[in-house]
Amino acid sequence: MNDSVDRLASALSDRYRIESELGAGGMATVYLAEDLKHHRKVAVKVLRPALAAVLGAERFLKEIEVTANLQHPHILPLFDSGEADSFLYYVMPHVEGESLRDRLNRDKQLPVEEAVRIAEMVASALDYAHRHEIVHRDIKPENILLHDEQALVADFGIALAVSAAAGARMTETGLSLGTPHYMSPEQATADRDITGRSDIYSLACVTYEMMVGDPPYLGNTAQAIIAKIISDTPRPVRELRATVPAHVELALHKALEKLPADRFATAKAFAEALTNPAFTLPTVSGVVTPTSTVPDWRQRLAVPFAALATVAIVVALWGWLRPGREAEKTITRFTVPVSGGHQMSLGQTPRLALSPDGRTLVYYSEGQLFKRALDSFESEALAGTRGATAPFFSPDGEWIGFVRGGTFRRISVDGGPVTDIALGAVASMLGASWGEDGTIVFVGGFLNTGIRRIPVTGGVAETVTVVDSTSESAHAWPQLLDEGRLVLFTVIGPSGVWEDARVVVHDVETGERSIVAEKGTFGRYVATGHVVYVQADGTILARPFDLANREVIGAPFPAESGVRVGYWGGGASFAISDGGTAAFVRGSTWAMNEFWWVDRRGRRISRVGRPLTSEEFDLSPDGLRLVTGIFQSTGNDIFVLDASTGGRRRVTFDGGHWSAIWSPDGRRVAYSSTGTGQAQIHIKEIDSSADPVLFYASKYLEVPHSWSPDGDWIAFREVDPETQGNIYARRVDGADSLIHIATTQAHEGWAQFSPDGRWIAYQSDADGVLQVYVVSFPEIRGKRQVSTDRGRRPVWSASGDELFFWNGDTLMVAPVSIGALFEAETPLPLFVLPGMRRGYDVTADGQRFLVHMRNPDAPAREIHVVENWLEVLKGKGGN
Repeated sequence: MNDSVDRLASALSDRYRIESELGAGGMATVYLAEDLKHHRKVAVKVLRPALAAVLGAERFLKEIEVTANLQHPHILPLFDSGEADSFLYYVMPHVEGESLRDRLNRDKQLPVEEAVRIAEMVASALDYAHRHEIVHRDIKPENILLHDEQALVADFGIALAVSAAAGARMTETGLSLGTPHYMSPEQATADRDITGRSDIYSLACVTYEMMVGDPPYLGNTAQAIIAKIISDTPRPVRELRATVPAHVELALHKALEKLPADRFATAKAFAEALTNPAFTLPTVSGVVTPTSTVPDWRQRLAVPFAALATVAIVVALWGWLRPGREAEKTITRFTVPVSGGHQMSLGQTPRLALSPDGRTLVYYSEGQLFKRALDSFESEALAGTRGATAPFFSPDGEWIGFVRGGTFRRISVDGGPVTDIALGAVASMLGASWGEDGTIVFVGGFLNTGIRRIPVTGGVAETVTVVDSTSESAHAWPQLLDEGRLVLFTVIGPSGVWEDARVVVHDVETGERSIVAEKGTFGRYVATGHVVYVQADGTILARPFDLANREVIGAPFPAESGVRVGYWGGGASFAISDGGTAAFVRGSTWAMNEFWWVDRRGRRISRVGRPLTSEEFDLSPDGLRLVTGIFQSTGNDIFVLDASTGGRRRVTFDGGHWSAIWSPDGRRVAYSSTGTGQAQIHIKEIDSSADPVLFYASKYLEVPHSWSPDGDWIAFREVDPETQGNIYARRVDGADSLIHIATTQAHEGWAQFSPDGRWIAYQSDADGVLQVYVVSFPEIRGKRQVSTDRGRRPVWSASGDELFFWNGDTLMVAPVSIGALFEAETPLPLFVLPGMRRGYDVTADGQRFLVHMRNPDAPAREIHVVENWLEVLKGKGGN
């Protein structure tokens, strides 16, 4: 390193370790570094000294702070910024991939479909930023990064920050903002009024280059290029590449207009034009000739159509201005950024709610609930809600209900102390609704669980609906209607997903039901007389429904798309207020997790395959494979994965299966299943076509946790609505041999046989917090607490001399000895690894761990809000 880099490395040594230079641009030099606090690779961008000297730290950091709040799937986030030893720097993620410039340097031109797809993603990022009144000002291939088939816009707002901080003094640095080939005419002429339409022009230049291999204007000097931008017209794209569709050429033509007012009003409109084969222009001149794009018949009809259009305008104006007409409500769409990420609980329970008046949004992020007044730019954390599930509002909007630790609780919308409603009422959560009669209806379990009702003041829960064990597996997502006389809810079939689910209305007094929709979940009745519900692909459908007569009166029609849907039970991240404001989260549910190999220091070695959505897993005895249940839009089935490559081999094919474990010989797997009227554990030989063998069945959720080393026993967990989980062991040969390992009212689970089969480690919160305990087997005695602070998910080493468990994000290890007696030493921290989700396992030599991690890209970074969303339904439904 040279002296300047050495000085930079020293100045940042307490936060970042500079590793190498990645490149240099007009405004900054980029370094690869390690974030010492979070153990991740980052890109540290350091402004050129001359520019830093002119800007000054205080002004630059103040301006760049505005851009730090941009959170969008296609915007590279800003991690950090600051001043160190006269260096001005900002920090962004290090993206393993390449820039669009690298790709164009290699391939010159991109396939048309890929170019449009990239432009669409960049336009989405621009549209989001423009709605937040931020203009990029430097869109170019160098600032578009490609990673896992996704486009990320880098340096968002950096040019704006520099411009705002420096003003006219930019000339002192010898630098200019923007890159000549991609500058809009107004930017090239130093117009002070730069709007989002300038970015649209720049993106059109980039898209043009992706299509033909060069930007629209070329020249030997920056001055020559700028002169062409101001005075010339680019060649039509289809003259240079005939395979470009006509509508794409027309979209580029409009986006490259000289006057900003002649371009698309929004980046979203530009993206829609690029992807719409029917897109055309009213008049075409310059870059696209009329004869090339407008058929003769259309020209011949232009005059009569113009006359008709005039008549239509007069009629429309009369319709708008005639006396007595009710003013149309404006549909307003915007996003609420969630910097910490938002996701469902356990992948299926929504954590999103709107107050009845539609003015307050509550959502889950960073381990707790946040409140956001929609007329405010700031969100507020609600103290006492850490770990909360399924928030919901009281009818008057004064209270927020939620579940935490199996207990119903509530908190004032203005904050304050948390009040318990009902202790031990909920094992898991599939929705709740607060009625005007002062009761809450809820579903507090996964299988064979109907709807129950409990007073807000506390008391005993009473049954509202009973699951029909011949055709149903659960009821979910209730909504009280008609002053509590009716409840709208989802009937979940045996699969647990959407193919056999339906939305129904239930009369609480008579028990009569009316079917609203098949193959849908998460129904909500709204004031327009529709029931809106969600399908497997995230489409929100609306169906006209006569609530008074409880009958469907029309066909369903789509209202929104791309909403995130839970992978079991179909809970949707969607909420709607009584007043018609809607909030929803977009995104896929099928890439929530990753498998990673880490060493004993917690350093990541390699990722296993691509992201997926799965539950518990088990590493095979030889350490070469893992078995897990993978959730997909078509259902959930058991797969065996190569532990190095992630290559998949399917074991089950009929859906409704998850949470698998290996037999000691690696030839069989035991796994959970849902079935009509019961939950089951099956055993299947993975290399045989023989049908699976039923091991155990009951009406409650059953999860296998561990197979004894001699192959004779399986330890499993059973969850019913009245407990947090009990642990049992049963012989594999089916003999009447059920052993109660831990069967209290506490949360108990994760039972693991020791390598000699004489001991079982498990977790329990019998003392108020989860701790790790060990008991002897098969005679359950000699109980010993291993964790000293708290602990969960114990795993034995193959040698039996270590017992691992988690305490928060820290993996602990307790030296132990097994045999006739069990002894344990004080646990010690092994490493810290934030993001562990659904388990882990250790290799036979104890040197590597396979860890189930959260996919950092899966949590939603924004919540979409639509004011007057009911007007959308009226428009699409013809009302």
